[in-house]
Amino acid sequence: MVAVWMESSGGSCWRKSKEAAMTGAEKRRRTPGAGGARSLSWRKQKSLQIHEALTHDPVDVETLRDAALGEGGLLTPEIRRRVWPKLLSINVFCLPPKPGPALRAGHCDYNQVLMDVRRSLKRFPKGMTDVERSVLQEQLIDMILYVLHTHPELHYYQGFHDVAVTLLLTVGLRLGTAMLQTLSTHHLRDFMDPTMERTRSVLSYLMPLIQSECPALHDFLLRSEVGCIFALSWLITWYGHVLSDFHQVLRLYDFFLASHPLMPVYCAAQMVLMREREVLQCDCDMASVHQLLSRIPSNFPYETLITRTHSFFQRRPPSQLERQTSLQRLKSISAASFRSLQISSAQQRPDSVLRQQVAPPSDVLPARSPNTLVKLAVWGISASLGAAALAVTQTALEWGPDLLLGLF
Repeated sequence: MVAVWMESSGGSCWRKSKEAAMTGAEKRRRTPGAGGARSLSWRKQKSLQIHEALTHDPVDVETLRDAALGEGGLLTPEIRRRVWPKLLSINVFCLPPKPGPALRAGHCDYNQVLMDVRRSLKRFPKGMTDVERSVLQEQLIDMILYVLHTHPELHYYQGFHDVAVTLLLTVGLRLGTAMLQTLSTHHLRDFMDPTMERTRSVLSYLMPLIQSECPALHDFLLRSEVGCIFALSWLITWYGHVLSDFHQVLRLYDFFLASHPLMPVYCAAQMVLMREREVLQCDCDMASVHQLLSRIPSNFPYETLITRTHSFFQRRPPSQLERQTSLQRLKSISAASFRSLQISSAQQRPDSVLRQQVAPPSDVLPARSPNTLVKLAVWGISASLGAAALAVTQTALEWGPDLLLGLF
């Protein structure tokens, strides 16, 4: 059907290793395929390190960030369902209620959201039936309206649904709604103002970043008068709208979720820098340059892009650029809130502890075996949502009933 639903768990079946006692720093120094891996492939070794970071108390978020940044990212959809919430400091046992259609009546953004979702057919996996896609589109509408209703200070923008559908396809409705809510108040917050002033402010980093690495390319772009508009959809959708390969989208989401909110604009600058030769050979006029840059090659090396972008950010942090070019006259809300998100994520308890904290007392609810809970959840989901939800459920089963019941 689709890789994000049907892909095997890869390294998600955790096994104990002699390296269990290694510190987080020692693990991060290990390279994929190094001699110390012995019988474990680098993918299995990385999966094991991620599992150890997830079960550490408090959760070793730095190791999780390193895993998201490193080669291959978070490897599988199952691992992403465990790690993405930790990167955003989300308790999977305390999720918002399942969004429903009740919020549609009278909501000022409903018609626009409906039109955008109906136009988003290419964002759904090829081969999906009309019924399955229809179910997910309805969930997508409810998911977006729930966030906008819960946070009336946020304003919908075209492209927001591209972020939402990536989360929905990867982690399911309830967890996706919780993630979208956190992203909206942090990483995407600058794009959700009533005007585009803050969005333009984020875009204004692009040319100074290119100039800092390649003045000749920067001057060529200025002469062409192409501006920065070619990168707008990249930033506001985290490239979800412009990439046709869903694996590439997921790889970039691993990177952005583990990074500073301004990382997507650094990624845009690095993407242009990596195409320097192409650009300089292009006719120096707005139409030609815009057409070239707005079409990302299908074989673009994303692992190289991520590695170089991360290094680029470390060499040229936003604070340095702001001092040199008088950028950010309008302060980024996303950047300002990032530190608090980092602090809260570093204080998270592992799921094994969180599960105990929310478990109902034995004298309130009769005990049910995990198998019974799973059967009830599968029956209820499949009866109400059909094959689309059941396909998501099948991958969640490998992580146990707790994750399953939190997805829907």
